[in-house]
Amino acid sequence: MRARLKGINPIRRKLASGEIKTYYYHRASGMPLAGEPGAPEFIASYASAEDSMRRRNSGSLSGLIRDFEKTNKWRRLAESTKAEYRRVFVFWDSKFGTCPHAALEDKKFRAAVVKWHDEFSEAKPREADNRVAILARVLSWAAKDGPPNVNVLEGFERAYSNDRSDIIWLPEHVEAFLEVASPEMQLAMVLALHTGQRQADIRKLAWGQYDGATIKLRQGKRKRIGREAPLIDVPCTKALKTTLDSAERRATVTLTTKTGVAFKKRYFARLWEETCKAACIPKTCISTISGVRRSPCSQKSNVRCPRSSQ
Repeated sequence: MRARLKGINPIRRKLASGEIKTYYYHRASGMPLAGEPGAPEFIASYASAEDSMRRRNSGSLSGLIRDFEKTNKWRRLAESTKAEYRRVFVFWDSKFGTCPHAALEDKKFRAAVVKWHDEFSEAKPREADNRVAILARVLSWAAKDGPPNVNVLEGFERAYSNDRSDIIWLPEHVEAFLEVASPEMQLAMVLALHTGQRQADIRKLAWGQYDGATIKLRQGKRKRIGREAPLIDVPCTKALKTTLDSAERRATVTLTTKTGVAFKKRYFARLWEETCKAACIPKTCISTISGVRRSPCSQKSNVRCPRSSQ
């Protein structure tokens, strides 16, 4: 079996003879790799390059980040969260990657990070908070399980105030949405309104999880490495039961496109946004489906079930 090695940069060059030759380099260190991929000398040179990177980063913020990526805390993160962390790690690596552990414990390091945060947050407060929060999480892990011994970013002052009180869906919002929505988006709204689940869980919901009275599901956000999320029962309201019992079953999943295919994340988000705009839903609500579950709409008898009248 050939090992799949990451971080290899192939460079193709045309020789004087006209032959096209491919040279391989270790992307992070720039070191040339001997032989062809899969050959013993190639794997040996790759291991040597990786070892040189570990030695070079040892005792610095870069090394700390690499060590964090080997922990259980890292492995328990969702893949989308890992991707976001890696994006932010690239930034901090380029800015303070060579800082030794002793410098990371110094208030001057905190001052430098806070200064950057204050300047960047004038244009992008949420992004500034996000980057510092991720770096603070790495330092918090290090303060407990390895050097450095203190997280100097603990308690940093955020620039963005996340007041979610204005993204609650009111009954009139739901009514307006249902008036202009396609049958697919109507079903999505009812599921969100009466189950309180996240978009990802609603899109994956299968008909086999509905027994006529309850919906059994495992929430994606509660999944852990090597373990399934706990099974929970969501009792069906009268409106949800009526909607599901009268819905056309086009596929194994409940929510599908007009052609009976399961929704992709981006396509679902686009249709949801288009429907919200057509219904003149406030901009603060458009970007979220989760805000629906905090609405008191599901307790209001005047919010109709879109399929019950068909």
